[in-house]
Amino acid sequence: MLNYQSSNTGVLAESGRLSGNMGVGELAMSVLAFSSPLATVAGTMPVLMMFGGNTAPAIYLILTALLLVFSVGFVTMSRYIDKPGGFYSFVTEGLGKAAGMGGAFLALFGYLFIGFFVPAFFAVTMQSFVETTLNGPEIAWYWYALGIIAITTVLAYHRIDLSAKVLTVVMALEVLVIIVFDVAAFVQGTGQAAHDASLSFPAITDAGLGLALLFAIGNFFGFEATVIYRDEVKNPLRTIPRATYLSVAGIGVFYALAAWAYVAYFGSDRAQAAAEADTANLFTGSVDALLGKLFTDIVVILILTSALACMLSIQNIAARYGFVLAKDRALPRFFGKVHPKHMSPYIAAASVGVFWALATVVLALLKIPAETIYPVSSGSGTFSVLLLMFIASVAVFVYFLRRRRGLDLPAWKTLLVPFISACFLGFVTYIAITNFSELIGGSGVLSWIFLGVTFGLFIGGVIYALILRRKRPDAYARLGHQQP
Repeated sequence: MLNYQSSNTGVLAESGRLSGNMGVGELAMSVLAFSSPLATVAGTMPVLMMFGGNTAPAIYLILTALLLVFSVGFVTMSRYIDKPGGFYSFVTEGLGKAAGMGGAFLALFGYLFIGFFVPAFFAVTMQSFVETTLNGPEIAWYWYALGIIAITTVLAYHRIDLSAKVLTVVMALEVLVIIVFDVAAFVQGTGQAAHDASLSFPAITDAGLGLALLFAIGNFFGFEATVIYRDEVKNPLRTIPRATYLSVAGIGVFYALAAWAYVAYFGSDRAQAAAEADTANLFTGSVDALLGKLFTDIVVILILTSALACMLSIQNIAARYGFVLAKDRALPRFFGKVHPKHMSPYIAAASVGVFWALATVVLALLKIPAETIYPVSSGSGTFSVLLLMFIASVAVFVYFLRRRRGLDLPAWKTLLVPFISACFLGFVTYIAITNFSELIGGSGVLSWIFLGVTFGLFIGGVIYALILRRKRPDAYARLGHQQP
């Protein structure tokens, strides 16, 4: 048996395909890890409440409904595009190879930047915990950052099943802690005044609605992983749809309940003011008041492990983008190598870690504070992925529009639903462009620079594809196909 498995693994590695054994639960947990539940509830959600106030829970539910609409077209197209290239494959099939390459550039940039916010965030949180709670020594932020990069790179280097198990354990602990907070907040809040737990829906004229939607939608990013891991899951035709719907619905309801718990604790008429008064410490302060100092310390530790899980999830996705682009000859071929034992894109995964480590060293040498790194990195990366999602939604609509007579599928599933999701994501993308400085927490000049870079990446990918068509037609013909 051992000899057979070894031989089978070797054959798979030589074929150039990844391999894994993830089920629906592990795949869904990998998606949830991307949004980093504790970091979201402690960091992003208070910012969302600054703009949405007591309507924050309803905003999550509205986004859940709209992204489930998007998921219908996403899942339907995944049945026809049986390649592990994610949105890159979708855009290629719907809008052509040049647009697909532009989308791939957006994806690589977006995931690398979103992931790079974690080392700085982890370092700042770890510094505070070691020096304040443990009375430990002062250690420069970049050592903590390099440490977490090393850990996630080792995990990403190995078989995806190892990452999935780590993410599942960490996510289970985070979910448990947040549920405890929810229960405590509802019990105390509704005990004081029943109306404090009322659910309020936003009005279309609310001044902060657009920004609230913008900050909330980033919490759903990562469900693209359900198709990126296509070769590494059990029965992809069944696992991918189930994991996609479970991820979107689960994330939406989970965060809506957490936001509702905030409202129940502070009160409908005081939630927004509380978020504005102490955004950074809204969650830990609430936990401390509800559950005590010991539980607060446990929460801080789990925020650290949450950051690690988030970074590992993003690193796995970024590595697989590099891998499929290498298989398509758009990147050097060595990025497309499969580890003979772990069946992982080990060179691509290690390269992501090296990139993050070098960026950390450069920023440390430039003496840039960690606190200024993660909002810019997270915001600019989020916009890249949001723009990619909008382009992918258009690609899904165009794909089915061109094939509407050859497919025996209802029009609502192939045309109406993709059209609605494209309009919605286009609206959120417009909000992101007009409020980009708030998204990255930077100046107007910095905003224009990163906006220019993001659109430049898409245009650069299109130009690169056209160059391939002229100078390397064999490589151009492979784009979007992930052939061994």
